[in-house]
Amino acid sequence: MGALLDWDQRLFTRVATVRVPGADPALRRLSHAADHGRLWLGTAAGLGLVGGPSGRRAALRGLGSLALASFTVNTLVKWSARRPRPLLEGVPAIRRLARQPHTTSFPSGHSASAAAFATAVALESRRYGLLVAPVAAAVAFSRVYVGVHYPGDVLAGVAIGAGAAALTCRWWPLRPVLPERERPAARAPALPLGKGLVVVVDEPAGTAVSGSYAGRLRALLPEAEVIEAGPDDDFAELLAAAADRAVETGGALGVCGSDARTGTAARAAAERGLALAVFSAGTADRFALDVGVPDVEDTALAVVRGEAVSVDVGVARSGTGEGTWFLNEFSIGPYPELARLRADLEQRRPAAPTTAFALVRVLGAARPIEVNVNGRPRRLWLLLAGNGRYVPEGLTPAFRPRLDDDLLDVRLVDASHRLARTRAVVAAVLGALEHSRVYEAERVPWVELDGIAGADTLAFDGEQRPGAPGLRLEKEYRALVVYRPVRGTAEPDPRARGAAARARGRGRGRGRRLPADGGPSA
Repeated sequence: MGALLDWDQRLFTRVATVRVPGADPALRRLSHAADHGRLWLGTAAGLGLVGGPSGRRAALRGLGSLALASFTVNTLVKWSARRPRPLLEGVPAIRRLARQPHTTSFPSGHSASAAAFATAVALESRRYGLLVAPVAAAVAFSRVYVGVHYPGDVLAGVAIGAGAAALTCRWWPLRPVLPERERPAARAPALPLGKGLVVVVDEPAGTAVSGSYAGRLRALLPEAEVIEAGPDDDFAELLAAAADRAVETGGALGVCGSDARTGTAARAAAERGLALAVFSAGTADRFALDVGVPDVEDTALAVVRGEAVSVDVGVARSGTGEGTWFLNEFSIGPYPELARLRADLEQRRPAAPTTAFALVRVLGAARPIEVNVNGRPRRLWLLLAGNGRYVPEGLTPAFRPRLDDDLLDVRLVDASHRLARTRAVVAAVLGALEHSRVYEAERVPWVELDGIAGADTLAFDGEQRPGAPGLRLEKEYRALVVYRPVRGTAEPDPRARGAAARARGRGRGRGRRLPADGGPSA
């Protein structure tokens, strides 16, 4: 340890005596700008305003990582190490800070914050990470240059900051740059300037007129027909009329709105054999993100080029054979409130175990559900069936690598175990919910639910519908063609042709059926 400290002192002396032309005032100001995380708060604000969805995610992860790193350094480490600050005899006066810090030296809090923010941004976006990383490195170097930290303090701070950013992935998994691996293309008409495309837009609440999605679509696709839904309009009727006009022109149907709106449009498009253009109205549009069109511009480009893929849809069939489609998930119990609350918490504290906080709030007010799963009586807190395999494990899955795997992702929390709610929350805090005995999961082609009691409503893509005594959940294999930029020159998949006709068939699957005597296994 003595040799290491001696090396640290010699390196500090070398940095303190070196002169970098023009760097003295610049590094001193930069070091001061990073006080209390002000530099990174401003950078996060800029990313959120101009960075698009990836910039907003990078800003949120960066702020969460910064908070976690600052807490670790200032609350846990500094007061246990208590290393004194370096002596300033060899540091030129022009470099010294106007106000010297009074806390202990090890580790460097500024370096930890800089590394945490830069690493978190790079995890979400390499492009923005390359912009932030040099600034973060300069901040870390400046702490030695102005004489307030030893190099070892800075290196320790960088390690803590990078570790804090990596730790956020435990509770908030990264979304891949390309949500789906390369797949065969589906046939869809190319519509230059959007000619033949009929789009129905349901503007999110609070959208400014100057920045409306309808205005952006008209600018990107000037020959498309853009219909804005009013507060008193019947959205389903608008979509049906728009789909009929798209059939007449040989074009395609488009939709801009929530996932529930997209689900209504998907059914209208598939029934008429139309391709669907999904224009994301924000970061909460999970279907658009999983398809691979996070921005309006992505969809517009695919429409002009005629690039598309075919995806599965989930169907919940009643005893009469009537089916309700879901693009993301079907759920019984408080899952929609759990997902909404978790998303709200992530906006305010993305690095925290938000799933656990949401579980405490939601399950505390919930009541158990009685349901027969493939003939076996079960007592559950909630049941979730996703359209395709979600990752990671848990009750608030983040994304789907594919949307054409022909499987349902069934997840549930069993209420029959002792202290089931408490055990679920503790497991969520530890990031080990998939190993808990109260949590079960399975990927299956279909599942039968009957004798549903204790649930007055069912949720399809978060939208509440009246309850039903029994349902069969299954998949419609590649029943929907969706515009999406496609890499490569693969030929269209013949099975994607006639996808709308297959929407009347039964789901196919390659996974294991939920056993009647045991339910899904974790």
